[in-house]
Amino acid sequence: MSGLQGVGLLLLWTSACLWLPGLSRGTLVISGDHEALQEARGAAKSLQKRSTNKATVEVYSMKVDCTVTSRFAHTVITSKALNKANFSQEISFEVELPKTAFITNFSMEIDGQMYVGEVKEKEKAKKQYEKAVSSGQTAGLVKASGRKMEKFSVSVNIAAESNVTFFMTYEELLQRKLGQYEILTRVKPKQPIQEFQIVTNIYEPQGISYVDANATFFSNELLPLVEKRVTGNKAHISFSPTMEQQRKCPGCDGTLIDGDFIIKYDVNRAKSLGDIQIVNGYFVHFFAPPDLPTVPKNVAFVVDRSGSMSGRKIEQTREALLAILEDLSEEDHFALIQFDDSIDSWRTSFTKATKENVAAGMDFVRMIKDRGSTNINDAVLKGINMLVKDRQEKKLPERSIDMIILLTDGMPNTGEIHLPKIQENIHTAIGGNISLFCLGFGNNVDYSFLDVMSKQNKGVARRIFEGSDAAVQLQGFYEEVASTLLSEVDLRYPDNAVDSLTTNHYRQFFKGSEIVVAGRVMNNDLDNFMVEVFGQGFEEDFKVQGQATAVDWDTIYPDEEYIFGDFTERLWAYLTIQQLLENSKKGAEDEKANATAKALEMSLHYSFVTPLTSMVVTKPETEDGPDSPVIADKMTEEQRQQAERVSHRYTAPSYAYRLPAQPTYFVDGDPHFMIELPERDDALCFNINGIPGTIFNLVRDPEQGILVNGQIIGDKKIAPDGKMNTYFWRFGIIHQTLGVRLEVSTQDISVLQDGKWVKLLWSDTASVKGLNVDLLLTKDHSLTVTLKDSVKFVVLLHKVWVKHPYHRDYLGFYTVDSHLLSPSVHGLLGQFYHGIEYEVSGLRPGEVPEKPDATMYVKGQELNVTRGWQRDFQRDVKNGENVPCWFIHSNGTSLIDGAATDYVVSGLFKTV
Repeated sequence: MSGLQGVGLLLLWTSACLWLPGLSRGTLVISGDHEALQEARGAAKSLQKRSTNKATVEVYSMKVDCTVTSRFAHTVITSKALNKANFSQEISFEVELPKTAFITNFSMEIDGQMYVGEVKEKEKAKKQYEKAVSSGQTAGLVKASGRKMEKFSVSVNIAAESNVTFFMTYEELLQRKLGQYEILTRVKPKQPIQEFQIVTNIYEPQGISYVDANATFFSNELLPLVEKRVTGNKAHISFSPTMEQQRKCPGCDGTLIDGDFIIKYDVNRAKSLGDIQIVNGYFVHFFAPPDLPTVPKNVAFVVDRSGSMSGRKIEQTREALLAILEDLSEEDHFALIQFDDSIDSWRTSFTKATKENVAAGMDFVRMIKDRGSTNINDAVLKGINMLVKDRQEKKLPERSIDMIILLTDGMPNTGEIHLPKIQENIHTAIGGNISLFCLGFGNNVDYSFLDVMSKQNKGVARRIFEGSDAAVQLQGFYEEVASTLLSEVDLRYPDNAVDSLTTNHYRQFFKGSEIVVAGRVMNNDLDNFMVEVFGQGFEEDFKVQGQATAVDWDTIYPDEEYIFGDFTERLWAYLTIQQLLENSKKGAEDEKANATAKALEMSLHYSFVTPLTSMVVTKPETEDGPDSPVIADKMTEEQRQQAERVSHRYTAPSYAYRLPAQPTYFVDGDPHFMIELPERDDALCFNINGIPGTIFNLVRDPEQGILVNGQIIGDKKIAPDGKMNTYFWRFGIIHQTLGVRLEVSTQDISVLQDGKWVKLLWSDTASVKGLNVDLLLTKDHSLTVTLKDSVKFVVLLHKVWVKHPYHRDYLGFYTVDSHLLSPSVHGLLGQFYHGIEYEVSGLRPGEVPEKPDATMYVKGQELNVTRGWQRDFQRDVKNGENVPCWFIHSNGTSLIDGAATDYVVSGLFKTV
């Protein structure tokens, strides 16, 4: 059964999230007019259709059960649904989980039969995925969801009057930041659920110092429904509102529950040695000593002021820097360096953070303005050289920490631009003596480049997301690393007692954080388990040692012993795999390869879904269709960024197994043509200006008999600025071989098959399956047209306020699976379906500061192009998403074959 047929009823969690679309109450309606529906049934017997006036899927239970044992969180999500219809249909499960978590199980129980997931090497899972995609089946997808989460979704076909239960389990080690741990559960049900429950149990032998539970959606009515019990070393938090308590108002379907449910807690910290727990042959050591003085720091702020930082970015950077400078301690020293293609430093050496100097530095920050290109190499080297020089001249305190914080939003494009060479230069200059923290602002920055460069130099990278809170993100990151309590921290254990240690040397220990070391205990030799911790403090060295003893869990939790099991071993495995994945990005090639191989081996052994593995669930062949693998995957931060940068929504942008990664082609807006090229992380765009009423050929494939034409319409009248916008308002789509003809306008959709017309209204929601074409119509939003064994088109409807003085409703046209068309395909869009070769160089300032110009070499021509952006509306039809692209001027001249007028045709279904 096609993934477009049937109800896509989504069960959505985060830690667990539930989404019940409005479609569930009136899906698959072909026309709101009863007579029109009857006529349609008689007119096109080959079209299969169903209509319903009530929900045909009942979601009757959603539960999330989280158990935290010594910071190691084990979360199980269970969702139950019943297909109440007398026909089979698709039910979709969607779960959002923290991006730091590893999925350990995904299973489905369908009519009493359990289908359990199996973790496989990614390449092996890939073959099953490719088989599913090639046969048109639905496979699991993983994509980014905001800053902290990633989303897994899958659809399965469920027989009439059958039950399905979905199970998802994931595990993660909670990280302490700013003095607390956080458990985040995102809940977004669209209507009340009969059995709705979030339960969290926290077990911390050290004792729990505080627990707070809150939610972004809490009201005075919902807050009292949170049950919270804390008894020394155990906490229980639950939230299970009744259906009536979930409702926005008595009797209405809307729900109050929509947002994040957040638990924050910390543990008691009485010992400077930290807390050591030994269970079943593995130990874990949590080190976060209280009441240590802060070590002074010498920090160079290296700030990108290139043209791409213009506008809100540079404003937020200034705002954040001003707040950060105010928080400097008088014992700190600081330097300010701003760069584009030139480098300007505030002063030639580091300055002590007295009130007077900070005030002067803030004046310098206020003057930072965007201007030229980006020379990252020389800017960072400038900061390093200042630190080295001041150290040599003994201008900085001996017991102090040296760090550089780089903020940039783009790629180096002047000076040294070869990324490995920049990394080599900086690593050599730092010589292991300085920590480099890299902040990547927005989506155009190469995060992988910054991530590796930070890890090579004892720092971390962090993405700063564009948004109104970017300045808060910058301040938040600085707050995490601003207060160093110890440097060069060594945690030592007897060689003859432990092996398989995780990282036990840390360059810095920050206030409010925690160092975690785990390992295996040899022969359970606990009589000689001495632990020593060394570090450099503010005024003296930090030294502490003590005898580790095993925690008697049965005594501490006499009624809960069955819960804990092998958590220390799994915590050790989780931490080891995370560190191996980090090591696979740095060092010599053989070291990277060894780290990758070991991480893969452990991922398979412990059934963790990591970037190297996938979890496969196969539902055996049934009368409803062949076996259909479901794949749970894991994203890297680079994949998350690419998914956000390239809006390639209809072919699973963030899933690692696209076959192959196909470009996206669309026309939308005034009208803007876009060619997105994910394999190059790039896009090309151009506009076509025409006279209202003109019909353009967009796609023509003579071998397959496919034709797509579009007619433009103008604004109601010329605006005061003298501009007349034009848009596509009508498309004609033909597949001559299949005998399919569609006319899509801003008013309605007509489909002709076997000589009969069927009309659909944009006010409908409908799923129509024919022998040669599938249609999925989402009310007032989109029409997906899937031609048998061929291409898929998506038409978006943009509705404008009816009384708008100038603008009209218009359509956007998007192509999916274009690689299935023949090599002879052409048209304004079609000519690009099989790729376009071009090179861009010579970046230079343009007329608008944030839109630089460059030279493009394409089709033997040399063009002046401009870096700008266009909006992709596939995910958000109202606001769209900005996609950076190289804009080709003058109706795409020299990019398109011939001139725009060569694509004008005489009728909506004509070729000339």
